[in-house]
Amino acid sequence: MMGGARAWREGLTTLWLVGPATLAMTVLIFVPVALVAMLSFTDYQFGARTFNWIGLQNFADMVSSPLGRRAIVNTLIYAAVVIPFSIILALLVALGLHRLARRAGWLSNTLRAVYFLPVAATLVAMAIAWQMLLHPTIGPVNTALVALGLPRQDWLSDRGLVLYTLAAIGIWQSVGYNMVLFLAGLSAIPASLYEAATVDGAERPWERFWTVTWPMLGPTTLFVTVITATTAFRVFETVATLTKGGPAFASDTLVYALYREGFVYFKAGYASAITVVFFIFVLLFTALKFRVLESRVHYR
Repeated sequence: MMGGARAWREGLTTLWLVGPATLAMTVLIFVPVALVAMLSFTDYQFGARTFNWIGLQNFADMVSSPLGRRAIVNTLIYAAVVIPFSIILALLVALGLHRLARRAGWLSNTLRAVYFLPVAATLVAMAIAWQMLLHPTIGPVNTALVALGLPRQDWLSDRGLVLYTLAAIGIWQSVGYNMVLFLAGLSAIPASLYEAATVDGAERPWERFWTVTWPMLGPTTLFVTVITATTAFRVFETVATLTKGGPAFASDTLVYALYREGFVYFKAGYASAITVVFFIFVLLFTALKFRVLESRVHYR
């Protein structure tokens, strides 16, 4: 009898602890996801009183439409540029600052704050700053190019250049956050491992990096890769502020297409289909990363 009462109290305590969070996740995450998935099979428009079930028509329209295919391809190109470069640059910066901290701690801390500034600042404000920097006539970037004898570039209005310009801005935004994560991973590596590696013959910094640093950064690298990929696939602020998907949809991405179709043209069903495709991309990429990298990660 006493055991049953104790189990009842423990169960009630567990319910009080996990119940609110579970309810919040159900209401704010699972229910909206289910509604979006349902709407993706309809022709519902915001404000309409009725809708029709159209099956996979929204998905077929997105794949067959040149604009839909362009949004998918642009998103994949953007992610393919941003993910590796932001991770590699963040790792290099973290290695440099970690080594600099031993000689000039104040300078290392100052540079950390500078690199982290894009993360702390509002993305829309930073996008506007980039718009001024990349102005075709009075922007400092083109002014510097002219001073070097190079031609001006239409960074945000050239169809062949605009997507890579946005990708460069995305790398600039991601490096600071990834740098902090890598610095945390570097600080957690025991110094005794480097001493043991030196005794075993790894005397050069590059050798110690491959034998100690890189394997021990496995969990951090996996986390950084997943976070960076998710951020890259859902790029929106810079596109909406700088190009609005232009010129001629050359910088259109999945999330911006979702916003345009859903909140400008009020095509809730079609926008829901884009959301489902976006979710599938992120899910598959994350699963692939875990499958490829998880087996190589060394957990301490």
